[in-house]
Amino acid sequence: MSSFEIKGGNRLSGEIIPQGAKNEALQIISAVLLTSEEVLVQNIPDIHDVNKLIELVQLLGTKVDRISRNACRFKADNVSPDKMMTDEFRKKATSLRGSVMILGPMLARFGKGCIPQPGGDKIGRRRLDTHMVGFLKLGAKIDTDPSNKFTCLTAPKLKGTYMLLDEASVTGTANLVMAATMAEGKTTIFNAACEPYLVQLCNMLVRMGAKISGIGSNLLTINGVKSLKGTEHTMLPDMIEIGSFIGLAAMTESEITIRNVNYKALGIIPDVFRKLGVKIKVKGDNIHIPAQKHYEVETFMDGSIMTISDAPWPGFTPDLISVALVTAIQAKGSVLIHQKMFESRLFFVDKLIDMGAQIILCDPHRATVIGLDHKMPLRGIRMSSPDIRAGVSLLIAALSAHGTSIIDNIEQIDRGYQDIDGRLKALGAQINRID
Repeated sequence: MSSFEIKGGNRLSGEIIPQGAKNEALQIISAVLLTSEEVLVQNIPDIHDVNKLIELVQLLGTKVDRISRNACRFKADNVSPDKMMTDEFRKKATSLRGSVMILGPMLARFGKGCIPQPGGDKIGRRRLDTHMVGFLKLGAKIDTDPSNKFTCLTAPKLKGTYMLLDEASVTGTANLVMAATMAEGKTTIFNAACEPYLVQLCNMLVRMGAKISGIGSNLLTINGVKSLKGTEHTMLPDMIEIGSFIGLAAMTESEITIRNVNYKALGIIPDVFRKLGVKIKVKGDNIHIPAQKHYEVETFMDGSIMTISDAPWPGFTPDLISVALVTAIQAKGSVLIHQKMFESRLFFVDKLIDMGAQIILCDPHRATVIGLDHKMPLRGIRMSSPDIRAGVSLLIAALSAHGTSIIDNIEQIDRGYQDIDGRLKALGAQINRID
């Protein structure tokens, strides 16, 4: 087990380039299973979760040629669903929630897909009903072994259908879109997620020969085709990293430029940080955060306290709620943070309170942050990272705090952030990885 040792309280400066989008990578790498032809994928983040998924598709028989740290050629011409029954596959798939997205491509191409109960962040219930109900509507049969939590789906031929998703699940939508690309007839998915990741996936599938309309909206129509071909694809920059770096600059009173952000794909993320008072300047495709001694939270037009909440896209992504909460700690004013999707995601605030933050945890979904306005610094403590996003939020808090902090269980942070300590050191951070 490794930890980060952080000596905080220093201003950072310089430029940083975001990695490729983690959430997009999990979908795109699953999609290579849809074709026996070569698929070249670039700007892949070199992080634990993505590398685990690459290992999984290799176990299924996919040839993987890593041509650089962030680019791979995939050729899934020797894939078999029987390989999903091995103990090695089960063990690796259990440790990764993204493994569930293998089901759609395997069902579409081979008529069978199996998966153990997937792992991932412990941030509350994360049900798979949207995936499974959709597969049932496409004609799949589900067989679950409760003793080992192993589920197999079979479908000699998927058939197009109409479905209204019970929630606009990103992974659920991606899984069902991939399954429907080779289903017989037309599939209509209403209440589909429409995040930039989904747009990227759908555009890639179209280049492979899929017939998809309504891309970027909540209503997708897929006309099934018999087979898909190879293609090339480049990941978007990771919007969660970009938001994390914005929050980092504000909390540490630093001047940071985030390069190559693909600003149009960020949606309302910059505006949410502007509501917290953070100044954001857009220069071409770069974001510049000037050093700010003070940043003040806006109020609503009637003077009531600002509320920042997550919502399906184009709303504010839930993966940045933890970062927004931490950023508010040193703002001037108060804000209510409302995390609607996961009931355990705000439980890391007890560590922030130990550091000196003024936060009232109202319930599992809401926390009120009373900003310190940099009049009182946070203090360094020892803590543990409970999940990816809370982990990087604690890292931001530690970098702004006076004294030394130790963050344990940093494998959680490594799951989502590539070489985060090395890149922060380049900005002047005093951070070391220790055993």
